[in-house]
Amino acid sequence: MTQITIEKINEKNFTDFLTLITKLAEYEKLMPPNEDAKCRLKADAFSKNPKYEAYIVYSDGVLAGYITFYFTYSTFLAKQTLYLEDIFVLEEYRKRGIGKTLFEFCRSKAAERGCGRMDWTVLTWNEPSIKFYEKFGAERQDWYLYRLNEDKLS
Repeated sequence: MTQITIEKINEKNFTDFLTLITKLAEYEKLMPPNEDAKCRLKADAFSKNPKYEAYIVYSDGVLAGYITFYFTYSTFLAKQTLYLEDIFVLEEYRKRGIGKTLFEFCRSKAAERGCGRMDWTVLTWNEPSIKFYEKFGAERQDWYLYRLNEDKLS
């Protein structure tokens, strides 16, 4: 049986965390963080008031994936919402229960902190992830995601 361990990111494993982010960018066909973004990721993770939380997962002691999340607020519920930013398992470790373990870990963090809900987005082409989330009872919402990139903010 595979031993799955989850460890909060720290100074020692931060480089592994960045490696996994790059692997996710490759999977999603996106540009990985540049050097400035990597510096911000580190500063934001280890500041007095961290902007996000990140955890690395190991399978039998070998780096296998990660999860990041942060908290927003629902005025309708008058409770925090845990926003799952990234959940990623390296291809060679998929279908071993690691993604499920990470997702359950995230759900438990939301429950621990009294959140009213947990939200995330999935790329429309990512059928494996859509099926994965729907197994947990997740429902697709009737909302469109819009974004203004930095160059459009001023």
